[in-house]
Amino acid sequence: MGQQTRQERIVSLVQEQGYLTIDELAAYFKVTPQTIRRDINALAESNQIRRHHGGASYDSSTSNVSYAQRQVLNHDAKQEIAQRIASEIPDHASLFINIGTTTETVAKALLQHSGLQIITNNLNVATILSSKEDFTVIVAGGKIRSRDGGIMGEATIDFIRQFRVDYGIIGISGIDPNDGSLLDYDYQEVRVAQSIIQNSRTIFLAADNAKFGRNAVVRLGNITQVDRLFTDQQPPIAIQKLLAKHDIELEICTKNTMPQV
Repeated sequence: MGQQTRQERIVSLVQEQGYLTIDELAAYFKVTPQTIRRDINALAESNQIRRHHGGASYDSSTSNVSYAQRQVLNHDAKQEIAQRIASEIPDHASLFINIGTTTETVAKALLQHSGLQIITNNLNVATILSSKEDFTVIVAGGKIRSRDGGIMGEATIDFIRQFRVDYGIIGISGIDPNDGSLLDYDYQEVRVAQSIIQNSRTIFLAADNAKFGRNAVVRLGNITQVDRLFTDQQPPIAIQKLLAKHDIELEICTKNTMPQV
């Protein structure tokens, strides 16, 4: 198979699956991982797919990558972000945690804490944290989204508005690299996240580097509404300037920069 034919097929496969790893593509085409990396780099430069560490995804502004695919996408970066966020949460704090695979990773990192009170619209987060007997886990009411355990709707928003918590931990589907707009795919999910922002004393945004420049159709708000951004690489220059202008703390989360505990 020639390079052009292989690259056309890579685009087709990534569109069908949403996300594929380099190893999966190398096995499919029976070529080396280095060959697939070169293909992915070329296709990403021509904006046909989106390159990630370890794989590639198809970027749509109207539909998200599947939940299972998002779980493995930038997994190591999410782990580092989660550990850093957990290190900043004191014992006996109150938290909102919203929908997303990154926030679920944060939930796992919080299991070493004591006496937390968590309000969430994420059934997966509730399941993870309810294993701790000294945690109080409160699940918002509303309609359950079967594909990822998210809970949404007017009842969810009304429920969240009853609380005022120490920390709101939110994930996001995309961030505009120029003006800092926070973007997501589901209008109802966005409204719940907005309520979490409005009813938290401190907002932590967890966003790996793949979220910068990723398209999504619904605007949640702006990055200037958060207090601290936790990510794994330096964001685009325009975002760095926004953060500096609005005194928002930027936390680059890698193994070499983890705080000593």
